[in-house]
Amino acid sequence: MTHDRLDETHDPARRSWVASAQAPGTDFPIQNLPLGVFSRGGGERRGGIAIGDQVLDLAAALAAGLLEGEAGEAAEAASGPVLNPLLALGRGASRALRRRVSAILAEGSADQAKASACLMPMDQVALHLPMAVGNFTDFMASRFHTARMGAKRDPGNPLPPAFLHLPIAYHSRATTVRVSGEAVARPHGQAMGPDGTPCFGPTQSLDFELEFGAVIGAANRFGEPIPVARAGQAVFGTCLLNDWSARDVQRFEMMPLGPFLSKSLSTTVSPWIVTAEALAPFAAPAFARLPGDPEPLPYLMAAADQASGGLDVALECWMTTPRMRAEGTAPARIVATNLKHLHWTLAQMVAHHTSNGCDLRPGDVLGTGTVSGPEHEGRACLAEVVVEDGGLTLPNGERRSFLEDGDEVWFTGRASRDGFVPIGFGECRARIKPARPFPTA
Repeated sequence: MTHDRLDETHDPARRSWVASAQAPGTDFPIQNLPLGVFSRGGGERRGGIAIGDQVLDLAAALAAGLLEGEAGEAAEAASGPVLNPLLALGRGASRALRRRVSAILAEGSADQAKASACLMPMDQVALHLPMAVGNFTDFMASRFHTARMGAKRDPGNPLPPAFLHLPIAYHSRATTVRVSGEAVARPHGQAMGPDGTPCFGPTQSLDFELEFGAVIGAANRFGEPIPVARAGQAVFGTCLLNDWSARDVQRFEMMPLGPFLSKSLSTTVSPWIVTAEALAPFAAPAFARLPGDPEPLPYLMAAADQASGGLDVALECWMTTPRMRAEGTAPARIVATNLKHLHWTLAQMVAHHTSNGCDLRPGDVLGTGTVSGPEHEGRACLAEVVVEDGGLTLPNGERRSFLEDGDEVWFTGRASRDGFVPIGFGECRARIKPARPFPTA
């Protein structure tokens, strides 16, 4: 991802008159200011910005005369039920809105009284999917995930032949992208039964995948590839993403065309788009290739992207079971990894995706694939744990090969770096509910 230069909005000394923005561990200090869509009391959906435990209503701020010029145009584009009109304006509009809102919310702002009337407590609003997702592409960018999953097939050569040459991906289902908090019903599917014959019914191998999502802004026209050197500019912002997977269905259906119903069942995303501008302080070098790895072809390589096209974002997955909640047991952290472990950068994913002239549109989502790391705790889906250990043992002694009804998982993310204020992404959470009765007529 192409990162913007730092400005006053990243100043670690900047504080907000919204007291909760300084709360220890908050995801939403004044240095973040992510965008989302909310409603209150069943009212209309409209765009807002998170600050501490509050939401700044952009339509109200616009009506109060707080946002003018380019920032006003951006706020107007973000005032409706989805943020796609703002995404289409690109990073310049996002930057202008961010700088103006940061000034409004900063300590000492002359606009505090007006802006206070535009705030709503986050626990009094409903959060919605922030964009209309036209297309969803899921990559497989972690070498560690790919190798663990491939080792069962071919221990001596676990990586697919193309993996070291290009970011592998498939087109998934945009209509089943849902916002955090919405339950996931156990899906039905066809899989190979214990007796070696196909059977149809609720999946017995429901899994999560801890991923990171890139939300596309102003990108390219049909037939016009985006060079890797500027491909990161197409990424408006990012979110957490759970690519739910029915592993038994996946094993049976995926050869030779890849996964279908095993992946299109549901994808959960966090409700806030953390902008590329907010992530600028947390740029990191691209993944260091191992000795003997082939050099990617020139269309995937740019010096600036290799130097700072990665992101230093710590990612975690937490879990509770019905028994844990009934007994008051603390949630279990079952994954701890980092976005730095991805073999490919977001810019490389965009460049490869558009290299044949495919156009990306505002609101499209690119998933990174499972963000697994090299460590034991970095296995970012249950399938990896099953391959290596046969399953997961929780702190209370419960055992899981895959998710059971009533299990709840959620992801968190934290971008941090010495000299800067850490920022987060909010939660990407869902609970598994039993399969719906399948229609027979």
